[in-house]
Amino acid sequence: MSKTILTATFLACLAAISSASGDDQAFGTVKTERTALKGIGLEKGVSRRDPSEVIKHGELYYVWYSRGRLKTGYEATVWYATSPDGLSWTEKGQAISRGSAGSWDAGSVFTPNILVAQGRYWLFYTATTTSYGKGFVPDSKIGVAVSDSPDGPWERLPVNPVLTNSDDSQDFDSMLVDDACLMVREGKYWLYYKGRQQGKSPAHTQMGLAIAENPEGPYIKHEANPVIPGNHAVLAWPRGSGVAAMIGTTGPADIINTVQYAEDGIHFAKTHNVVDGPRAGGAFRPEAFTDTDTGGPIKWGVEIGKHQGKELPYIHRYDLIWSE
Repeated sequence: MSKTILTATFLACLAAISSASGDDQAFGTVKTERTALKGIGLEKGVSRRDPSEVIKHGELYYVWYSRGRLKTGYEATVWYATSPDGLSWTEKGQAISRGSAGSWDAGSVFTPNILVAQGRYWLFYTATTTSYGKGFVPDSKIGVAVSDSPDGPWERLPVNPVLTNSDDSQDFDSMLVDDACLMVREGKYWLYYKGRQQGKSPAHTQMGLAIAENPEGPYIKHEANPVIPGNHAVLAWPRGSGVAAMIGTTGPADIINTVQYAEDGIHFAKTHNVVDGPRAGGAFRPEAFTDTDTGGPIKWGVEIGKHQGKELPYIHRYDLIWSE
């Protein structure tokens, strides 16, 4: 029996058991351990937030993030850091600056993520046209820059932005799109993202999917959108022949603090409960760009550290403990 059939059968049985018994013990549990980081941790006057997925190039791990002076990240630029062990990091500098005056990305560039494909590095980022301040509306879009090295230099694509908010005010992503999360599936480039509808609050954020034949796009939004009716930050990864996603504290009660799985990458169902999960986390996902159906549960990554009072956001490490 194939791995795909076994996975589908397991999930179908799991759903049937849960539905019949109403017993939450039918699901596994994921718990989180946390570790302070050197180099990109808490620092007075500096906001570091929205970390990307972590990749490994040679002997170093790489991560990209929003860096600025405000908690919101809406006046940020994209920076990056490297580490030999995932614990001690060296901040290397700015990767993506704000665009020129009047451009679509002139206000802020933030929430980066990385795709490794065709022997190159594709740095996705969210941006706004206007600067943060009175009357600011976060009508963000997603663009891409490309480089032959994870250290840059980065060249913005002339087709930017590659994903925009919908023109239909009734769509879930008519106000903004944000937080790209990339993986390679079936020879194509799958981009999961979050969207928010005009007039809705952050509590109504949902998760969409767009797919492209090439890293630079065009990215076509899936007709089943939104594929997950919640989740403020996108954390998804290949799990076997399907896709898993970890849901935080935003969304309907039946999906928050869970792991969801979709064999087809579109129709998700719960597999695990999550205890105090990552906060806007990025994961180390070594199989994300291999298209080999070999992805396992994510083990570790980085997140926004918990900050209080006048403290600004910073980058923190998390490690996950899975029980079936």
